[in-house]
Amino acid sequence: MTHENPGAARNDRRRAKERIIAPVARQLNISGWLSVVAGALWPVQAAAIAWAVSRWASGQPAFGSAVTAALVFMGCAIVRAALEHRSGALLFDAADKTIARERETLISREARARTEAGSAQIAALVVQKLPLLQPWITRYHVAMLRAQVLPILLLLLAFSQSWVVGLTLLVAGPLIPLFMALVGMAAEDASKRQMTEIASMNDMVMDRLSAMLDIRLLGAVDRSAADFDLRANTLRERTMAVLRVAFLSSTVLELFSALGVAMVAVFVGFTLIGEIGFGFWGDGLTLGQGLFLLLIAPDYFQPLRDLATAWHDRAAGFAVVADLDELDAADRIGFVGKAEPCTPLAGPISVKSGGAVARVADSEVMVPDFSLCEGQSVALVGPSGAGKTTALAVIAGLVPLASGDIEVNGGSLNEKTADAWRARLALVPQRPHFPDETLQDWLDPRGTGASPTHALQMAGALNIVARLPEGLETRLGESGGGVSGGEARRLLMARAIITGASLLLADEPTADLDSDTADIIIGSLRSFQDAGGTVIVATHDPRLAAAMDDRIEVAG
Repeated sequence: MTHENPGAARNDRRRAKERIIAPVARQLNISGWLSVVAGALWPVQAAAIAWAVSRWASGQPAFGSAVTAALVFMGCAIVRAALEHRSGALLFDAADKTIARERETLISREARARTEAGSAQIAALVVQKLPLLQPWITRYHVAMLRAQVLPILLLLLAFSQSWVVGLTLLVAGPLIPLFMALVGMAAEDASKRQMTEIASMNDMVMDRLSAMLDIRLLGAVDRSAADFDLRANTLRERTMAVLRVAFLSSTVLELFSALGVAMVAVFVGFTLIGEIGFGFWGDGLTLGQGLFLLLIAPDYFQPLRDLATAWHDRAAGFAVVADLDELDAADRIGFVGKAEPCTPLAGPISVKSGGAVARVADSEVMVPDFSLCEGQSVALVGPSGAGKTTALAVIAGLVPLASGDIEVNGGSLNEKTADAWRARLALVPQRPHFPDETLQDWLDPRGTGASPTHALQMAGALNIVARLPEGLETRLGESGGGVSGGEARRLLMARAIITGASLLLADEPTADLDSDTADIIIGSLRSFQDAGGTVIVATHDPRLAAAMDDRIEVAG
């Protein structure tokens, strides 16, 4: 997202600082001043070295001078190391807190209220882009503070020894920030284009992976590979553009800093051999003064060089925040309620739909009118895309209504009742997902501690657990490695039953299953109903629809 209006760009940068930097500003300030104090100790070390060498050159006893200089140097080095260590710890702690906060906010919000942004775009932001905030937080603020303080301190020390060296540094130093600002504008724009391309490429990869079977059937593998190659090359070009800007900036900065140090070295050298007789205070420039100036000259430019490097980190950070702001401003459709644990909704189970229209993205989906009482079952049937899955989501309060009403247990399904209503139901999705936890924990999502034996028996899944190598302590992995698709569905059924839910919502529970396995799933649903439960299924399976008490056509 680029801005032709400079004022808008400044506002974006200000908001980015308020969002990312302001919450950890205290830590960054403490860390920055610790680093400044550490940097200010170098002139002390340089003075110790210059003093010792000048005494050796003047013929004075070397051992005592060397010991004193070494003690001063090592003492300052130890203090500097301790200060830099503490400064770094504060910086990385601030970065970790910031990234964790943004990641938690993003994931929590996307889980509750989704946008049209694809999962690949969200994943790229969470996994690839948010970590780019770390260099901005850990480098830029400290580099800016050091650049504001240390060059001035070293410039005053240089002027105290030689006004020519002071003027040399004074002229060469400001050129670095000037070119840094000019190059920085190009760097920020290049970073934004790179961020956009990363998201675009992730979307394309996810799209091609989800359609891989169709791509192969249509013989479009080569075309897809060519598209991927084109996007990969585009991303490479975007990345190289960022690197070119970075290398150009580094070259310019190194040039000016090298010229500045070289001019100081030439002046000091020719002054010490008597070829230059001006530019110093008093009778002349001593060896100790000359060495001191040579030792502090590189450190005069170092904070400015560090700031130039961190400037690119800042540009990347602004690009990431621009993506976060864009996602913040996107239109969202959240589910009903707050998704917080609460007491289950009282009363016998009942569901009644009247003129309900679901709002999904930019479209509206009609929900069929029907009425269901406790202990009954109903099948929602219809062609693919008609809205059967959406109807289940509406009944669960996971999709809001644009118009109409859904009544549950005699009252309206709304923000006040949705969480309590969801505490009475269980959802069996079409695609199982097994997190990294034991089967025992996964089967008991509400942490009741109840034995899963009865639920597994009702779902026809006892034998599945029995043949697993570690039984209920088995970790199946995200895709359910070790069990077939039908076995995973039966485990999902057992998981729904063990929650003690009164209403079971099942989305295509027999899809893609062989006849025998489908019969087991149908029997499990009937057993749940016979035990007093209420069942709503969305299905294409005529046998499953026939096993339910009623059949509702979803026309779309």
